[in-house]
Amino acid sequence: MNKILNSDQNHIKIFKEYFDKYFDDIRAYLYYKCSDIELSEDISQEVFMKLWENIDKIKQDTVKSYLYTIAGNLFKNHYNRKKVEFKFTSSLSESFAESPEFLMEFKEFDKILQSTLAKIPEKSRIVFLMSRIDKLSYKEIAERLQLSVKAVEKRMKKALEILNNLIDFKV
Repeated sequence: MNKILNSDQNHIKIFKEYFDKYFDDIRAYLYYKCSDIELSEDISQEVFMKLWENIDKIKQDTVKSYLYTIAGNLFKNHYNRKKVEFKFTSSLSESFAESPEFLMEFKEFDKILQSTLAKIPEKSRIVFLMSRIDKLSYKEIAERLQLSVKAVEKRMKKALEILNNLIDFKV
């Protein structure tokens, strides 16, 4: 028990040291990329959450490059998602005259979709969104989540089953 406590205390000490040393630099790096202070703060926090999740795997001599790599990847993922959302909404608005009825139906569908996504268990939802939003292959998802490809397939199957059961796609 005492060893576990000491290990946790050591992880906290190491994390605090890295946070104090690199947080401002990572936030500035992200701010330079996006010119949005709130977004740079949010992504910086995500970077350090990833650091915490992997604190016992990080080598001291590679922590800085690890943090910048994670920051760059999270920034890229954020903008890829925004690009996909923009393309989707642009294609919809080009396909339909944005009549009040269309906008109301679109908002209603989006509400149903968000509600349904929230009902998918977190592990399956993460796999589903990484596949559909980030356009990652099962192999890439497995590597990032440190899972087998079979586990990713199983989680995706569960997510798709839930979506098919909860959303009625009949028009």
